[in-house]
Amino acid sequence: MNKRSTRPNVLPIQPGSTSMPQTRLTSTRAWLDRLDKSRHAMPLLFVASMMETLLIPIPIEVILIPWMLCHADRKWRIATVALAGNLTAATLGYYLGVFAMDQWGDTLVGLFGGQEAYDAFDQQFREDGFTAILAIGIIPIPFQIAMLVAGASAYPIFLFLAAACIARGARYYGLALLIAVAGKAALDIWNRHAKPIGIAGLVLFAVWLWFKLAP
Repeated sequence: MNKRSTRPNVLPIQPGSTSMPQTRLTSTRAWLDRLDKSRHAMPLLFVASMMETLLIPIPIEVILIPWMLCHADRKWRIATVALAGNLTAATLGYYLGVFAMDQWGDTLVGLFGGQEAYDAFDQQFREDGFTAILAIGIIPIPFQIAMLVAGASAYPIFLFLAAACIARGARYYGLALLIAVAGKAALDIWNRHAKPIGIAGLVLFAVWLWFKLAP
C-alpha cells in the first residue's frame, strides 16, 4: 500500500511571479512605517522643514523622497506640510531681517551663509527682488540670505512669501508628482540604494556640523 507523503506541496516561485514580495523591507522602510503611523509624524515634518529653512543646509528632500516613496498615498499631504513649515520659517527669517539686522547683522549673516553670499544676493535683489527670491528658493544656495535681505530691505512680505511659495512649492509638489508618475519603478530604485543614500546624508550633516563648530 502506498503511503501518502506528509510533505507539503510547495510551488516554486518564478522570478516574474506576483507572489514574490514587491519591496524589500529595509531598516529605513521599517523606520518610515513607524513614523508614518505616529500621530506626531506631520508635526515632526513641519518642525524639520522649519529647521532646514532656518538652520540646517541639508535639503528636506532627504526625508521627503523615501517617505513619499514608501507611503505614496500621503505624498500630497507630506508636500503640503513641508511647504507650510518652510513658509513659517521664512516668515520668521524675514522679520529677523526687519528687526535684528541693525544689532545682530554680522552674527546673522555669518550664521546664514557669510558676507560674500549676502552681498552677492543683495546685488541681485536690488535688480529684481521677486525673481531673485524665486531663484534662491529653487537652487541649492542659502535661502536664509534671501530672508534677511528681504526683511532688511523692507520688501513687501506678501510678495516675499509668494515667491517663496512658488519656489519651494515647485520642489515639493514636483517631487510628489514625479513619484505619482514613476510609481513602483522609483520605489525599486530606492530599495536598492536606501543604505548608501542614508549614509551620504549623515556624512553631509557631519561635515556641516564640523565646519560650524570648528574654531
